[in-house]
Order: sequence, then C-alpha cells, then structure tokens
Amino acid sequence: MSAPASSSSRPEDEVYYVCQRCANCCRWPGEVPVDAKEIKAIAGHLEIPESVFIEQYTQLRLNRTGLTLIEKPDGACIFLEGHDCSINPVKPDQCRGFPNRWNFEGWRDVCEAIPVPKSQPPGN
Repeated sequence: MSAPASSSSRPEDEVYYVCQRCANCCRWPGEVPVDAKEIKAIAGHLEIPESVFIEQYTQLRLNRTGLTLIEKPDGACIFLEGHDCSINPVKPDQCRGFPNRWNFEGWRDVCEAIPVPKSQPPGN
C-alpha cells in the first residue's frame, strides 16, 4: 500500500543550516554572479576602483547575462584563502544564501553545515 499524498512540508523545509565555515562550497566550481551593487561593495572593500575589480576578478557569465567571479585554476573561488573568505563582510548574495536558499546536487556530501530546527531560536 502506498502512502497517501501529503501536503506536509519536506524535512529539509523544517530546518535551516548553520554554516561551519568549512569552505567546501567555495571550492565547488561554478559561477558566482555579481551585480552592480555587489561589485561596488567588493571593490570598496578591496579599496580598488570598480573598473579594476571588474577587469581583474570577473568574467562574462556563460549565458552572457552578466558577470561572475573568476575561479582559481582548481575551481575554488578567487577570494578563498585557506578556509577564509577574504571578502566575507561583502560576499555576494549567492554565497550568503548557501545552503539555505539554494544548493547543488550532492552538497550534503561536502558541506559541514549543521541542521537546526527552524523552531529553535538562532544561537541555541
């Protein structure tokens, strides 16, 4: 007998993940799009003109709809230094949203984030 269809939430909808700063997501190859606001913030953080930031740290996205951060030869983010993000205070929205707003297939195999019930207040 099969289980009845349910409108209840999935288990992953009932938790949020607390980042442990393992930096494994920063080593996963792929695009990290940046918009004009993020470019301005990152360039300001690096204390360089936006034009220099764009020239040295970005490239055209594969779908040609904007810019993405460049990667190191091994696929890691250009701003990853060991386990630390050198632009953490101004990191792009995509980085801030992982893994709670988005993630990739197999992310739980590499990510050390700790699942915490949404009903539990942060910091407990």
